[in-house]
Amino acid sequence: MSLDLHTLADQVTDESSLIDFISALAGDREDELAKEAISPTSPFGPGANGWENGTIEAFLGAASAWAEGSKNGLPLYTPPQNPWTRMAHILHMGKLYE
Repeated sequence: MSLDLHTLADQVTDESSLIDFISALAGDREDELAKEAISPTSPFGPGANGWENGTIEAFLGAASAWAEGSKNGLPLYTPPQNPWTRMAHILHMGKLYE
């Protein structure tokens, strides 16, 4: 899948664009599962599309932990003013945050 989820998350500004982002995130996960079925990656690292959290529990836990840890910003992250964009960032980090 050739989506740049980071860019898509930054482009979320309203409910409709958040729904589009969630759909793209789900598609990215489905694409990773298909790739992994053909050629599995190491169980000790991210999947073919970079997913660190492969269960709903891990995904939601990572999203929640990152949201809590970043609510006042991080050295390389300033929370956006738009809450829709912030929600997209939180969901995106559910994929990546360990």
